[in-house]
Amino acid sequence: MTDLPELPELPEFPGTPTTVAQPDGTHATATGPGAVPPPSVPTPVVGVLQALRNDLSAQVNRLVVGQQRTIDALLVAASVGGHVLLEGPPGVAKTLLARIWAQALGVTFRRVQFTPDMLPSDLTGTVALRQGSDGALVFRPGPIFASVVLADEINRTPPKTQAALLEAMQEQQVTVDGTSHQLPIPFLVVATQNPIEYEGTYPLPEAQLDRFLMQIEIGYPEADDEIALLKLGHHGTSPLGLDDVRAVASVERLVAARVEVDATRVYDEVLGYISALVRATRTLPSVLLGASPRAGVHLLAASKAVARLNGRDFVTPDDVAALASPVLKHRLVLRSEATLDRYRPADAIATVLATVPVPR
Repeated sequence: MTDLPELPELPEFPGTPTTVAQPDGTHATATGPGAVPPPSVPTPVVGVLQALRNDLSAQVNRLVVGQQRTIDALLVAASVGGHVLLEGPPGVAKTLLARIWAQALGVTFRRVQFTPDMLPSDLTGTVALRQGSDGALVFRPGPIFASVVLADEINRTPPKTQAALLEAMQEQQVTVDGTSHQLPIPFLVVATQNPIEYEGTYPLPEAQLDRFLMQIEIGYPEADDEIALLKLGHHGTSPLGLDDVRAVASVERLVAARVEVDATRVYDEVLGYISALVRATRTLPSVLLGASPRAGVHLLAASKAVARLNGRDFVTPDDVAALASPVLKHRLVLRSEATLDRYRPADAIATVLATVPVPR
């Protein structure tokens, strides 16, 4: 993410086809390092995503310390229409960060505490009789109808309720009583889970995990960051200044950022590198289930956003390598013997990065 040092620009690949995303999801090709996107591509405003990151960080960092990497991950996900899974122990500001970030972005926010007795209708909404003389059936939207939805401790609810998120995350709609209801734009699910306590939890199925663009691990802060946290103003145990967080963005700015990200150039050598990384996860002896083709699409989209955050209009292999672990590791299923040897999905990604040749 952008807390990494500035990535050096790689030399241009003369005469290499440039792939440019079209509004309908297809890709057009132009040749040469200075290729101009076709006229059908909206002309992006350069620097939108960088400016948005700076404005959001200025607001969030007033109350949350040492979480720039997570702030950037949320922005990358929002700029490409993805979702984020936050994993960390209690008390590391996962909920506070998501709330302040949504407040600074200027969009609606809802927190849903997932519990073992939660029903799908508690999340998506239900059809009920309207009060009055006509007694008509009306749809009452659930908490999922918000731009940023915090699914707190998502692994504490049964699979039936977890599955209620699948349609929302993939199609940006929910279906209740046979009728589909569109969710707001943007729509971002920020799910949290505790990696320590597994008693009474329901592990997320692979189909659900594959919908998350990234998994970000939030650990305990460094000593200096923890001291800076203690110096922040508090009213008892609650942080001061929650009401002072200003909305510094808008849906229009986020749409402009998406146009900018979509116009990011990707050379065939980089596309080949992404494909090689994803395919290599399926051949590791320690891995039972490797990354899916959707993982490659997610890795490409996130790499475009990071390239823009780093001030470039093209993706480098270093962008891809920096994102390989957060984008791919939660999709891997290890063999039981590898788990017994304390081999982790992050170790598998490190092996892939070390063995797949980097285009230069």
